[in-house]
Amino acid sequence: MALLGWILSFIALFAGLALRQDMPVGGAATLSNLLIGLALLTCPMLWREKPLGISRGQRIVVALVMILSVPLLLLPAA
Repeated sequence: MALLGWILSFIALFAGLALRQDMPVGGAATLSNLLIGLALLTCPMLWREKPLGISRGQRIVVALVMILSVPLLLLPAA
């Protein structure tokens, strides 16, 4: 499980940094911040214990909400 956390953490971190560097779409800054936040949520080194009282289940739910909210950010503002 920790290996999956490390893989997701590096993918989200590098995707967030690459998106911050290029800024190809209108909501790229917000999406980049979400990806970097997701990298922090999935990093196993930071979350071995329960810092600030946040459990593993709560982190999983927040990560899913962040991933599922990405299409809303990419909708064109009318």
